[in-house]
Amino acid sequence: MAEVKALATKATGPLAGVRILDLTSVVNGAYGTQILADQGADVIKLEDPGSGRGDGGDIMRWAGHPPEGSPKGMGPIFLTINRNKRSIVLDLKQESARRAVRRLIKWADVFAASVRYDGLKRLGLGYEDVAAIKPDIVYVHAAGYGSDGPYAGQPAYDDLIQSASGCADVLPRTDGNPTPRILPTLVADKVSGLFMSQAITAALFHRQRTGEGQFVEVPMLECVTSFLMVEHLYDQTYQPPTGQYGYVRVVNPNRKPFRTKDGWIGLLPYTDKQWDQFFEVAGYGDTIAKDPRFSDYFTRMKHISELYGLVEEAAATKTTQEWLDLLKPLSIPVVKTNRLDDLPDDPHLKAVDFFQTYEHPQIGAYRAMRPPVKFSKTPANIRMHPPTLGEHTDDILAEIGADEEA
Repeated sequence: MAEVKALATKATGPLAGVRILDLTSVVNGAYGTQILADQGADVIKLEDPGSGRGDGGDIMRWAGHPPEGSPKGMGPIFLTINRNKRSIVLDLKQESARRAVRRLIKWADVFAASVRYDGLKRLGLGYEDVAAIKPDIVYVHAAGYGSDGPYAGQPAYDDLIQSASGCADVLPRTDGNPTPRILPTLVADKVSGLFMSQAITAALFHRQRTGEGQFVEVPMLECVTSFLMVEHLYDQTYQPPTGQYGYVRVVNPNRKPFRTKDGWIGLLPYTDKQWDQFFEVAGYGDTIAKDPRFSDYFTRMKHISELYGLVEEAAATKTTQEWLDLLKPLSIPVVKTNRLDDLPDDPHLKAVDFFQTYEHPQIGAYRAMRPPVKFSKTPANIRMHPPTLGEHTDDILAEIGADEEA
């Protein structure tokens, strides 16, 4: 087993001292608030007790197969997006719980929620309610759809947003199978979480300069459509359009890892010089380099299928290591293609200590991925294990003086 890491003893990231009351759940909001927690924010995760039959808290607690004997609700996806947070369980149907929430709002710099907004208002936790308690609060609502449109207030999950945003149309445009398909990663949730974390830091920066809090809406459909259409609006950008939706190089079916004699590589010469060098080491001499179909960037884009076909043909003539040894000295972009199983042993990821092992007192050893962004002066860190459900309830209530009237 890998060396077990010790938890950091204090927050050293750029957001140390920022306090976030986190009512998000599943992946979208929880991923976003973990980024901020890694960067030093004190995040209190507010969870519901459920029915009392072991179904409470964030629903992502229940996906996966924790080791036998582990506490309930410590599933693997929950572990990857909820470290560095404290968990408090409150039943908001109870007045004592609502008083505690009011105290937490006074404590917080940021109020983040992914509950549908009508539900928040029914709980007395709409923006106006929260701002009445803490006028300079940064209130962030991770919504499915923007409040100005006809889909406002409808439930939204990754599958739905991929379907609505055009993500499910990308593979059909690539392989010719007209059936829309969901990309096999929670791209809508995670992209929206990234937008959310950036929005929170921007709103905090505004508050630092002006003293003003504000309401921030982070709608999944708009975030993911914006993300997707950066390249796929393509020639429909112009009015009238000059061509198709979909960046032609990206939706080409031959854009893929290439098989070598003993495995697969990712390979992408990009400049004219790199293509000339690649064709030379691939054994084509200058015959291909002089082909007018491939003479410059614009002609290569017009004939991208034929170009990828030549790369695929060439890749099969050598082993993966032979290609790495030939192309890396020429600065031609190339990597070994990893399967998921290969990642823990990837030499670069090992060298940067990307996968780390920690010892949870109730679960045992588990893997964590270290914060990927490096700050030279204010490093992010891992200082708390993902919490069991309600693990910090008593400590937090004592900290905020919950026995006093809010």
